[in-house]
Amino acid sequence: MTTTFFSEAYRETPIHLRHIIPLDFHSVPTVPDSHVWPKSDAFSSDDDRFSIPIVDLNDPDAVKLIGHACETWGAFQVINHGIPLNLLDDMESETRRLFSLPAQQKMKALREPAGIAGYGIARISPFFPKYMWHEGFTMSGSPVDHARALWPNDNARFCDVMESYQKKMKVLAEQLTHMILKSLDISEQDLNSDILGLPYTVLQLNSYPSCPDPNRAMGLAPHTDTSLLTIVHQSAITGLQLFKEGLGWVSVQPITGALVVNVGDLLHIFSNARFPSVLHRAVVNRDRFHRFSMAYFYGISTDCNVSPLPKLLNISGQTPRYRSVTVKEYVVIKSKSFDEALSLIRI
Repeated sequence: MTTTFFSEAYRETPIHLRHIIPLDFHSVPTVPDSHVWPKSDAFSSDDDRFSIPIVDLNDPDAVKLIGHACETWGAFQVINHGIPLNLLDDMESETRRLFSLPAQQKMKALREPAGIAGYGIARISPFFPKYMWHEGFTMSGSPVDHARALWPNDNARFCDVMESYQKKMKVLAEQLTHMILKSLDISEQDLNSDILGLPYTVLQLNSYPSCPDPNRAMGLAPHTDTSLLTIVHQSAITGLQLFKEGLGWVSVQPITGALVVNVGDLLHIFSNARFPSVLHRAVVNRDRFHRFSMAYFYGISTDCNVSPLPKLLNISGQTPRYRSVTVKEYVVIKSKSFDEALSLIRI
């Protein structure tokens, strides 16, 4: 269902193959001009004041802490989240196995120009003048068809791990969504049933290969997510950065077993901009490091109308900042006007 929906939404803006096929990173001794970015203005600090909050879901004040983190940072790291550590390890192992395949083999699972599932570079690529030091594999639901293309006779474990992970992440995403809404004093009774109905979910595996000159390359360009929220498991190598007003780019230090949660555009709209849809990017590392991450995007029914929540407006006395749009309409707007989508629906 999700794959079909996105294919319909993206049909008006198909991507040329040059924006899908990744560079064979292991075959280039230097960063080619096509992948050279301006010198990074990255900012990072070991000072705790410059770290996103860490929330323990077993903390009695978890709802309050999550609400504060969403409002001040648009992101937090969560621990005691219920995802088994051995499953996170299996995810990283299978992700590494996929991206370690020869380039020619990975191309057998290449994403379609108007599609979402399969192998390729980030769909945001056409909006930037340079290519990214990145390759990805996207799935919505079962990855079995693409997995058979990658491993005709040895795909069962990959599929089992991916499907198990998606089931666990869906439960966690639903729990976090309820907690975030509760922090706004919004109950299920206050919501249209469509909002908590059938969700759309996408799992994105990301590979940031070792780079001969990381100061001249970009792993993933700055962007916000077209989702309600995103849950990210990152490997032990630093690379994820969030933009914090007044600070600049702040590195999100990996914590064993922790997951990074960030606010997406849809939650930003629902909260009437109270929760920022956080701008984030990925930088690449020294040439001996190959970094991986797994991003789980959680959204709402694709035909659902999205607008600032009426009860929240009543509580705050604010006027709505955004007009009502369907999720599908918003996806199409963003696929055409990448960094202006929110401004285009602003009242």
